[in-house]
Amino acid sequence: MTETPSAIILAGNGINCEMETAHACRLGGFGQVDIVSMWELFHGDATLEPYHLLVLAGGFLDGDDLGSGKAQAHRLHHARVEKTGEPVMDQFLRFIQDRKLILGICNGFQLMVKLGFVPALDGNYLRRRATLTHNDMSRFEDRWVVLRVNPDSPCIFTRGIESLYLPIRHGEGKFMAESKETLSALKEANLVATTYADPATGESTRKYPANPNGSQAAIAGICDPSGRLFGFMPHPEAFLHRTNHPRWTREELPEEGAGVALFRNACEYAQHTLCE
Repeated sequence: MTETPSAIILAGNGINCEMETAHACRLGGFGQVDIVSMWELFHGDATLEPYHLLVLAGGFLDGDDLGSGKAQAHRLHHARVEKTGEPVMDQFLRFIQDRKLILGICNGFQLMVKLGFVPALDGNYLRRRATLTHNDMSRFEDRWVVLRVNPDSPCIFTRGIESLYLPIRHGEGKFMAESKETLSALKEANLVATTYADPATGESTRKYPANPNGSQAAIAGICDPSGRLFGFMPHPEAFLHRTNHPRWTREELPEEGAGVALFRNACEYAQHTLCE
């Protein structure tokens, strides 16, 4: 009998999108979907091992003190499982080595970048090569944006998707690589999976307000070279049904929201690659 793909969503310490993210996973086809407090992971009451997809959901981890995701990244790098003494980070690295999937949304993307999970250009998932910092307008942005999807990217989550219209809500979404060389390497390897786009032309742009934060190269999401790890500033879990769309009463829209496709792609990969 074929195993049904399963997903785990980490919660706690200011994460506030776990419920809709779990719903998105179910709509995408995942059978077992569990919301687990990060402290259950630290205490040894839960483990990443049984799951195929790990989602680091959006929110305000630790109140964004010291910078978004920074405190949690430090915690994960140094924490040990209370019951076994094993470094918590070893679980994450095994998860990656087992060809499983990680999706970081908004605050989760900020965390992935600060952990080093993306872009992991050299296969080193513990080396930080970029950051997500304060928006150019120096304020929190809450709006819907047009996104261009790179068809040549290895990103599993965006397969078969040409463009997206999704909400963003962040104050620290400006992507910056550590160097021009790193940014060039990202582009050359097609690890820039999605970019902010001009609604009129569909072309990538750094101009405000189409680009809400001023990200280098208009970057809205990047993946690792395998395409299995994806960090994404917009919120796909916030557009799961036509009634989530800001113009749902004025436009003819499909019943299913565009965000479901990313989770369905993840489920299909897990079903065909990880489940037996």
